[in-house]
Amino acid sequence: MNEMIKVGMADLNVCVSPNAITTLGLGSCVGIVLYDPGKKIAGLAHIMLPDSTKIMNNGNKAKFADTGIEELIKRMVEIGADRRALVSKIAGGAQMFAFSNNSDIMRIGERNVEATKKILNELRIPILAEDTGSNYGRTIEFYPETGQLLIRSVGNERKIL
Repeated sequence: MNEMIKVGMADLNVCVSPNAITTLGLGSCVGIVLYDPGKKIAGLAHIMLPDSTKIMNNGNKAKFADTGIEELIKRMVEIGADRRALVSKIAGGAQMFAFSNNSDIMRIGERNVEATKKILNELRIPILAEDTGSNYGRTIEFYPETGQLLIRSVGNERKIL
């Protein structure tokens, strides 16, 4: 690995092997990895909310599942990825706090995962693996060279998807 490219919250970026890409602290947010296995090009979006159409001030495309995935595809194609070859892996979408009422606002992690899956399905991008839900945060690293998604979380075993 040459360089580990960091993606912040409500942010996205792309990388080409031998570089790798990471995001820290996925709670209710979802980390969406798109990957062209043939060209070893990857993109990672750290989305916070499911749907940009419900928010007035939605200039940050990376913040939302719908616009973040589209922007990620655009950036990956710009650096040579084949749109038709893309596959995905997703992580995050935790329910970080216990609430007695199950209102939509409290189910943000679950809604982020649902929106992500719906959009990937509509775009015909298969989800090869996921580690979503539960009640703990995750840090993820994706290695385009091997296609492996490493997931670390406090108090849990490291996972490789």
